Amino acid sequence: MSLFYPNIVVFIGAIAVDLTFGEWPNAVHPVVRMGKMAKLFDIPSSSNFIRFSLGIMLVTIDISLWLFIAFIFCSIHVSIVSVLLQIFLFKSTFSIKALYKHVSKCACEDEEKMRRSVSMIVSRDVSQLDKPHLISAALESLSENTSDSITGPFLYYAIFGLGGAVIYRVVNTLDAVVGYRTKKFEWFGKASARADDVLNFIPARVTAIVFTIFSPRRALNSMKKYGFLKINAAYPMSAFSGVLNVWFEKKGVYRFDGREPVLNDIYLGLKVYTLSTTILIAIFASIMVMR
Repeated sequence: MSLFYPNIVVFIGAIAVDLTFGEWPNAVHPVVRMGKMAKLFDIPSSSNFIRFSLGIMLVTIDISLWLFIAFIFCSIHVSIVSVLLQIFLFKSTFSIKALYKHVSKCACEDEEKMRRSVSMIVSRDVSQLDKPHLISAALESLSENTSDSITGPFLYYAIFGLGGAVIYRVVNTLDAVVGYRTKKFEWFGKASARADDVLNFIPARVTAIVFTIFSPRRALNSMKKYGFLKINAAYPMSAFSGVLNVWFEKKGVYRFDGREPVLNDIYLGLKVYTLSTTILIAIFASIMVMR
């Protein structure tokens, strides 16, 4: 089995495992290990050049390590063992059930419980957000993570096999860990952030196009108005906002027009997410079958 050629059995098998069991335990989860690699290279330095160089080394070595592991899994001569190991690794690159579960927990009447649940899926400070802004944050996360957690891994697996999915997940994970424009990570995380921008360019737009199926006029109008605000994330977010016809707002950063989001919009958003994921699975499975 080739490292850079997809296997429809691995693809369907990994999805079945995800929908049945959800995430792997942290103790054996490859993504946890991908993220922890950052600690080894996060060496304090007053030199921006050194910090930037360390960031490049982090991305390069982390990708190389996991590509080597993926290569071993693909090279095992006992086919059933190879397939099972590939399913294990590929399944770790995406998350369908866990994303649904985390967002569904945000759909509660108790505002403090909602606040705790939303804080688990967004990086912004939610301590002062009112209920509509908490709902907005949950829906923004759902739309953006449909691209990061599903479309991206599926697209790169369908085109470049396990190797492609692993590269995507390493870069996306490192971006989530160090890709911030803060004093500490501005230069160290720059390589991860820019690589993530490149790899997510197509997935973000594919996700947005799939969302438009559910309300083409509103979704396209919203993307036209707000898609430029972020190089990638604004496309699925603005399309999702348009489909649901609600405003999304991160105070001081952006606001997409629409009516005020209410609790029921989380349930509607999860329905759109479920249908969109089904469409994405069908699209990428078809691509693999036709290759």
